[in-house]
Amino acid sequence: MHLITAIIKPHRLADLKNALQKAGINGMTITEVKGFGRQKGHTETYRGTEYEVSFVPKIRIEILASAELKDTAITTISQTTKTGTIGDGKIWVTPVEQVIRIRTGEMDSDAI
Repeated sequence: MHLITAIIKPHRLADLKNALQKAGINGMTITEVKGFGRQKGHTETYRGTEYEVSFVPKIRIEILASAELKDTAITTISQTTKTGTIGDGKIWVTPVEQVIRIRTGEMDSDAI
């Protein structure tokens, strides 16, 4: 099992959710986050005053996937969220040792 974590642009979330469901991945957790990388923020103008936005709003997605669905999830995230511009985001994969569904006590692949 693997925990797939991705940081994406907020406006790509709805398309990604639909694409993941079509790919057979029905669960994910999202968090609204802020950060910066190579994008280094941007400037905005409000009432004639320009100010710098250092932390850009992003969405963090976490998907718990079996070994069989790992590559499908990564490919779907990459293809659906890529715009070709700076700030598209990142994906990283972490091995998961054990999963337990609290309600039923199911473990590992049964708990996904």
